[in-house]
Amino acid sequence: MDVLSDAIAAMRTGLPHSSRTYQNAPWGIGFAPSNGAGFHVVLQGSAWLLPAGERAEPVALGPGDVVFLAHGRGHGLASAPGVPLEEFALAADGRWPRVSRSAGEGAATVLLCGAYQLDKARAHPLLAHLPEVVHLPARVGEHASLRAAVELLGAELADTQPGSDAVVPALLDTMLLYILRAWWLREQPTGHPVGWAAALRDPAVRAALHAIHDDLARPWTVEELGARAGLSRAAFARRFAATVGTPPLAYLTWWRMTSAGRLLREEDLPLRQVAERAGYTSEFAFSKAFKREFGVAPGQYRRLRAAG
Repeated sequence: MDVLSDAIAAMRTGLPHSSRTYQNAPWGIGFAPSNGAGFHVVLQGSAWLLPAGERAEPVALGPGDVVFLAHGRGHGLASAPGVPLEEFALAADGRWPRVSRSAGEGAATVLLCGAYQLDKARAHPLLAHLPEVVHLPARVGEHASLRAAVELLGAELADTQPGSDAVVPALLDTMLLYILRAWWLREQPTGHPVGWAAALRDPAVRAALHAIHDDLARPWTVEELGARAGLSRAAFARRFAATVGTPPLAYLTWWRMTSAGRLLREEDLPLRQVAERAGYTSEFAFSKAFKREFGVAPGQYRRLRAAG
């Protein structure tokens, strides 16, 4: 898997939620803070995004605009700034309603909204470094794959068919990847990208990251990773730390532990196999490293996660 896909897979917990919402002005919806991330798409009409924070400025949204809020901050959507917000209403079972409607009589707006459950305790730095609001304005010829996913998801929510329970989560996962890809591609041409936008743009750093993610169990050294990057050991170590934010082997250890945690949550593998997949030939060494990272032994971590 590539770095972006791995970052999403490592953090994802539970199923995502989505809703197609029909509003007539004046209207306002408040979304409470959460442990995940969310997106909104204006399918028809217009809206204002109202980010949390005294200094946060409202963002005008038009047809086709996409906004992604990576850090679970509370926020609002409204027909105009200053309109009172009503808390987004969940279905009786606690899930998002597939379709919701308002009782207003003014100008119509159709929204597509979604939310993802993410493990913030092991947030991949690629997502942790995203801005509070990623705004992807609709532009002709841009983000064709994202637009196609939006249309498919919107149609599926508007007219539920057999198989929708499998189709909708898959489309939501696809949406998330397309949104992040669109953000990354938009950051590329700026000339001075920072953080993970710079890391994914840099061919040398990207080559090393892919090597780590493709073969996690390999006993990588800085020299070997530098060779994959086409750089000397010292030059590679400096460039990697400057863009990723941590030295190469520190990132390798962090990703090994993050991947091991996911295996313990999702797979019923013996600890020996988990250790091997995480690049440890000794179960004892793995357990020691895992406890140092998570504060509990691997077996206890698995039991705690299973208990909820």
